[in-house]
Amino acid sequence: MTPPPGWYPDPNAPQLERWWDGSAWTEHRRAPGAPVPPAAPDRALGRAKAIALVTAGAVLVAAIVTGALVLRTDHKGAGSTEADTAATPTTSDPESAAPSPSGTFAGDPAVVVDQLNGITLPLPDGWERPQYVADEDVVMTTDGTYDCPAGVGLCRHGLVSTRTATATEGTSPEALAKEDIPDAADAAYEENTIGERPFGGIASHRLVASGQVAVAGRAGYYVRWRVTTAKGPGGYVQSLAFPSTVGTEAPVVVRFVFDAGPDGPALSGMDEITRGIRPVGDADTGGGVGSSLGPSS
Repeated sequence: MTPPPGWYPDPNAPQLERWWDGSAWTEHRRAPGAPVPPAAPDRALGRAKAIALVTAGAVLVAAIVTGALVLRTDHKGAGSTEADTAATPTTSDPESAAPSPSGTFAGDPAVVVDQLNGITLPLPDGWERPQYVADEDVVMTTDGTYDCPAGVGLCRHGLVSTRTATATEGTSPEALAKEDIPDAADAAYEENTIGERPFGGIASHRLVASGQVAVAGRAGYYVRWRVTTAKGPGGYVQSLAFPSTVGTEAPVVVRFVFDAGPDGPALSGMDEITRGIRPVGDADTGGGVGSSLGPSS
């Protein structure tokens, strides 16, 4: 059954909620828990929608309660339920897909789905789907936060993000990874999106590793830096580029940010996540760091 009109996790930005009018997504978005404005988000629904909601009140309340229970189950990582599986969209287009009670990441609790780029990523122990993260490209973070070393805001010990490369960037995975790594380092440890410097800025960096890898059955390339910061232990940044398995096969860039020091995630986690990247719907495709396609540089 098509879900009733209401606020659901945005398939393009799971940290936000988006209004589903009963048949398609609208452009109305809000932060979770934000007050609902007096007017309905989609005025085109008009008086007919109001009447329908009144007559179907009891059914809607039951649906909301059921959706809340499924959301709670998914958040705790206890596994998917029968209702959760039944509501999972069957299309790979997040704009046309109907919302499911557990949002974009319905299904296997140990897998994160990036529908836009046509890939899934494993969710290791100690990691979680993004919560209260401003960057909509982030697909997973380490559990919990800590006070940033420079005394500005809250930081996380690790995060992974995905994005589709634009036509103006390098065409080969190697060129793209090498072009992306300075920006990835700056975004992680130099200055955040609101102009703050949680780590006091980058003092220096050095190349740790780079080379060709197989990712989701495609030829990719990665570059890994060790970044030293003015405050705190610094960390490791990696840019991984490979062709998408869907659509025009536009290059996909996966960024890894792991804090250094005893509290940071094990560096082997970058390789673990890379090895586990799969095309959507294909759990058997191999690839990843360790499946070298050529000599490293």
